[in-house]
Amino acid sequence: MNEIIKRPLNALGYNFIDPPFLPAGKDEYHLRNLQNRNGIEYRNLTAYEIEALVRNNNTSDDWTKILVSDAFNPELVKNCKFYGLVRIGKLEPVYLEYHNVCQPVGLYNSTLISCDFGDNVVIKNVNYLAHYIIGNEAIITNVHELHTTSRSKFGNGVIKDGEEEDVRIWLEVCNENGGRKIMPFNGMLPGDAFLWSKHRDDKLLLQKFKEFTERRFDKQRGYYGKIGDRTVIKNTSIIKDVWIGCDAYIKGANKLKNLTINSSPEAQTQIGEGCELVNGIIGFGCRIFYGVKAVRFVMSSHSQLKYGARLINSYLGNNATISCCEVLNSLIYPAHEQHHNNSFLCAALIMGQSNMAAGATVGSNHNSRAADGEIIAGRGFWPGLCVSLKHNSKFASFTLIAKGDYASELNILLPFSLISNDTSNNQLIVMPAYWFQYNMYALARNAAKYIDRDKRIKKTQHIEYDFLAPDSINEVFSALDLLEQFVAIAKNGSEMNDPDDFITAVGKKVLEEKKLGTTDVFAFGFENDTRPVKVVKVQQAYDIYKQLIVYYGVSQVISHIQINKINSFEKLIESLPAKPKRLEWHNIGGQLIQQNAVDSLLRNIKSGSINSWVEVHEFYRKHGQLYKTQKLEHAFASLLELLNITREQFTPALFKNLLQQFLEIKEWMVKNIHDSRAKDYQNEFKKMVYDNPKEMDEVIGALEDNVFIQQQTEELDTLKITVESILERFQLLEVTTDLPN
Repeated sequence: MNEIIKRPLNALGYNFIDPPFLPAGKDEYHLRNLQNRNGIEYRNLTAYEIEALVRNNNTSDDWTKILVSDAFNPELVKNCKFYGLVRIGKLEPVYLEYHNVCQPVGLYNSTLISCDFGDNVVIKNVNYLAHYIIGNEAIITNVHELHTTSRSKFGNGVIKDGEEEDVRIWLEVCNENGGRKIMPFNGMLPGDAFLWSKHRDDKLLLQKFKEFTERRFDKQRGYYGKIGDRTVIKNTSIIKDVWIGCDAYIKGANKLKNLTINSSPEAQTQIGEGCELVNGIIGFGCRIFYGVKAVRFVMSSHSQLKYGARLINSYLGNNATISCCEVLNSLIYPAHEQHHNNSFLCAALIMGQSNMAAGATVGSNHNSRAADGEIIAGRGFWPGLCVSLKHNSKFASFTLIAKGDYASELNILLPFSLISNDTSNNQLIVMPAYWFQYNMYALARNAAKYIDRDKRIKKTQHIEYDFLAPDSINEVFSALDLLEQFVAIAKNGSEMNDPDDFITAVGKKVLEEKKLGTTDVFAFGFENDTRPVKVVKVQQAYDIYKQLIVYYGVSQVISHIQINKINSFEKLIESLPAKPKRLEWHNIGGQLIQQNAVDSLLRNIKSGSINSWVEVHEFYRKHGQLYKTQKLEHAFASLLELLNITREQFTPALFKNLLQQFLEIKEWMVKNIHDSRAKDYQNEFKKMVYDNPKEMDEVIGALEDNVFIQQQTEELDTLKITVESILERFQLLEVTTDLPN
């Protein structure tokens, strides 16, 4: 039976805070008065104003509870019912226009309960508006229900005085069984979500994270909802317990409940038709349109949900877009793209710069026994059309997966690989360094695209978008070792129980001397199946991996020279790290941070040296500032390790040679960028839908007009000039060089 409560009409709008939870010496408005910062001085109504309000068919339980500013105009209030303490700012005989819709300033045809209004607001046809503080020049029209309860948390994972623990909102990210659940809070960054979800065996650390979150919010009951200046809300059904920033635009939503909607003049958030959003945090500059359903979620700034997307128990990183599909129990880093109605993502940690193709089903437990599996994918994850993966699976950075059903768990350790399912021969095929051989255009263009699309106003976390960075380069080094081991086993029949260093040395000799020939190479430990895992294009991948390390290392040294205006080789050596180390790095929400720094952060949190999320965010900011220097050290150490030399052996002749290699690699990359795009213009099946080349150019653009290819060519030309300048300044033009081993 529904519990319908009867109370006296003259009590409507009062006793917002239940007496047991009202602090001693405080009235029910004490928090409201702290929240209202509009600076308006309110006064009581005059007899004339009350008469005018009554004449305009307005009613109030107590006219002394209506307070107004000196610039209040009672003629602009019509057909309204007032209950409780209502405070109204300036009302002038003007109209407000937004998106070609014009509305006269004033309060019309609405029921208003215990609210504060700023200057020159439009409130029209709001059936029920209670316990809100509304900013200046806000427009709210045709809303059925807009109110705040005394226990509102505005989407944050906290509880109020007197509430039971079971009402707390958790996000069950990465795993469907709730074993990695986190408490959402306004301002939560991707790194926060990762750290909290990852270290589940450290109970003290988890308790600290919970305390950090609870200390951000007051447990007192009685906070009002707020709607910021110039926010427009129209044709919306239910808004309950929602905090809305300024300059937001909400139109045609079905239900918004228990939310924080961040918005600002520089980063306006919009919510459109048919959306139903419950228990969430929405970042600055977000776009949510057309039938979206989201429950228990966090959207970081400048992310988008569109066209019926469903986002449940998930964290969506900055500058990401999800359309049409379903995403459950996932932690998604910045720059994620998922646009297709029949793609599905569940129980996954996706580490950024990712793209989900149509028909991809990733992280589903439909082919497992229980809801406790996970998918972990490094940066640049791209499952292709109709890919079905079984959890648990794990993928190195920039893994592309070809169409197919992958019935067994995968652990792909080679970065930049293409994975394909050869069902005719019952084997898994892994092509390492695929992107650099066949689709350099897409790899390079995506890196540039993500930088352009990063619209964050406040860049607390430094997000790495370059495909060559400490995380991927460390994976390249591991991949070199693996390829050497696989080759040794394939070529010389080395036994698996031989020491790793022996196997590696045998395989390295084969690959360095390019004596692999047509020998088939197979990987071990990549698939939870007895069928073979064949690694193809091994020699090419091995050579490319080494070139990438050279390119990465030299590019960072060149950047260092340019930024610091270094004019001699001696000063360069002096400025480079004395004892460079290629340390381990972690991807913390899209920000790459050295493992020792992360370990220190966690120790400091547990010891109490770091005692809030603000301090954790300061750690991110500090290490973002250190990143360029640390990346240089990593790059220089990578160069020395690849060449198997010490810092003292880094000579002018070697540096000159490396600069020449760098330009050759860059030329090869630019050529591959051009050629991989040119294939679309040369393929007869691509061309057959056009009657002639002119029609093709009009439809897809001429190859020679491709802006990205032009940019890459210009970048190459600039680098040639830069290298020539360095050689001249460093007096290396006459230095003779021998190619290093």
